[in-house]
Amino acid sequence: MAVAPGALVRVPLGRREVLGVAWAARSADEDPDAAIELKPVAGVLDALPPLGDGWRDLVAFAARYYQRSLGEIALAALPPQLRDLSAVQLARRLKRQAPAAGGGAAAPPEVALTAEQAEALARFEVEPGPFLLYGSTGSGKTEVYLRSVATLLAREPAAQALVMVPEINLTPQLEARFKARFGADAVVSLHSGMTNPQRLASWLAAHGGAARIVLGTRMAVFASMPALRLIVVDEEHDPSYKQQEGARYSARDLAVWRGRREGAKVILGSATPSLESWHRSRPAEGEDTGGSYRRLAMPSRVGAGALPAVRLVDMNLQPPKTVLSGALLDAIGQRIARGEQSMVFLNRRGYAPVLACGDCGWKSECPHCSAFRVFHKIDRTLRCHHCGFTERVPRACPACGNPDIAPVGRGTERLEEHLGELFAPVRRPDGSAVRIARIDADSTRKQGALESQLAAVHAGEVDVLVGTQMIAKGHDFRRITLVSAINPDGALFSSDFRAPERLFGLLMQSAGRAGRDAAYLTAQQSSAEMWIQTHHPQHPLFSALRRHDYAAFAQGELAERVAAGMPPFAFQALLRADARTQEAAQAFLNAASNAADALPGADRVTRYPAVPLTIQRVANVERAQMLIESGSRAALQKLLAGWQPLLHELRRQPEGKGVIRWLVDVDPQAI
Repeated sequence: MAVAPGALVRVPLGRREVLGVAWAARSADEDPDAAIELKPVAGVLDALPPLGDGWRDLVAFAARYYQRSLGEIALAALPPQLRDLSAVQLARRLKRQAPAAGGGAAAPPEVALTAEQAEALARFEVEPGPFLLYGSTGSGKTEVYLRSVATLLAREPAAQALVMVPEINLTPQLEARFKARFGADAVVSLHSGMTNPQRLASWLAAHGGAARIVLGTRMAVFASMPALRLIVVDEEHDPSYKQQEGARYSARDLAVWRGRREGAKVILGSATPSLESWHRSRPAEGEDTGGSYRRLAMPSRVGAGALPAVRLVDMNLQPPKTVLSGALLDAIGQRIARGEQSMVFLNRRGYAPVLACGDCGWKSECPHCSAFRVFHKIDRTLRCHHCGFTERVPRACPACGNPDIAPVGRGTERLEEHLGELFAPVRRPDGSAVRIARIDADSTRKQGALESQLAAVHAGEVDVLVGTQMIAKGHDFRRITLVSAINPDGALFSSDFRAPERLFGLLMQSAGRAGRDAAYLTAQQSSAEMWIQTHHPQHPLFSALRRHDYAAFAQGELAERVAAGMPPFAFQALLRADARTQEAAQAFLNAASNAADALPGADRVTRYPAVPLTIQRVANVERAQMLIESGSRAALQKLLAGWQPLLHELRRQPEGKGVIRWLVDVDPQAI
């Protein structure tokens, strides 16, 4: 049976039939290995057009670069429900699925462009890209995305655009804006929060060309879009674009590669770009010919709105155990009195990070992980955020029987309770009680909970919003005039060299939630503020933040990176091993390092000694890692490719005994 490359097929595997992709045609003079018994294809899903050359090249590159198998990447990129459909079932579903109406009924844009937006769009039209759209929070990056898509579809009615966001909770509001502009039929979503039938319907619409625009999270980078001409990666700096399980790909980097392969223009947008993208978009200077990206700057907010003033509270001058300084409480109280909203950001959910006994020193350690279980007061549980092990809070200390076990530290749940107590006597302008809400992974577990909570904030039904990083980015809150960060100091001295970059981005994004509506501020006779409580107010990171000067922060960080030989001036990978014992995990990694000595070009790649992970035991599995680094991406890739068969062989040797799994993480985001 002649099968076209890219065709989806049903093939026998043992006693089952499974989905496969015909990858390439074999030439007539190419004989199969005599030892291999070839079985006929059970059926071809010929109701679907074959997956294109560009899609197969993307999958092949991702498998090669991220050191995974071709089949693993290819099949993970297809909707799960597609794997179970026969040719007859698929044909029936396609017949039932109404075709989308071309480009949809696009509504004319209602907002006038700023000069900065107009210049960015003009450059986007005539320059090749890829582009880094460096726009401050509230500068109107989304409008640039909408206009660039609209221009594309007006020029090429059959073209397709892919718009990516870092997290599922940012998708609905962006989806609403795109549907309002281009019509509901033209837009589909792709993310892991959808049901399998929903994902299949969206994938089929994109693959068949009916969907003009696909909105999605990192998985959408693998969407089959035969007429792809534009890729937008919003909040391109966000770590969520890096997959942390299975094939550890970076959707942002694959988007750039895919754009180059398929001739599609690429826009990476952020107010706080990743240092890699910032460096690649540097202008030419002296002997430096500059980066391969084009930087489009939009430093001003739409509507002449000013960025919030940043105020630092030196917690060294506060009484011991102060949670919220008097000045900050007074500032929030003034906002409440004027009917404005405030946001309190604390990147730690739960009631308290640990429960402890003051008599014997017992702490709520997880029996299966080298971490503490978090105390959740709302359901009186101790919950491990790593393995999920949960128990009811004991009535007394399990070690000594002391009934006075107490929470230590503070999470969003406890902060919400504390704010409720502090503002209980305060009244809103209409005389009603202050309303405090919390948005984090715990409060939004139920279906539709996040949407309803965000709707309450937008409707002005919340006075103080408490939350984790879920509320710090992407949301367009119009009535929030004050944002505060309670305890950001931990990342200042982390062993992970990327921690300051992530903290600066998170704080600057948080600040961007305040004062987004200049007209509202004028009407309220108010101003936008960002308050940061810190024990290190002189730290250079906060100095740059006070000036909203990302460029100065990036310059300082890049100077440190180049001196230390770290990304983006070097290239890294991690070899990870999970085992029953830490000794077994490290022995495997060290044996792997010794085996790599014989590989060509090994002298161009540095392999550091094996060490435990920061949280070295999760679910009774010990975890260790080895950092591999080189000044040459090609040298690192060559070593990793040659290492693969050695690692598979080593897994079967005595050195591999006790090892549960190993993996390679290329371009890791956390070390």
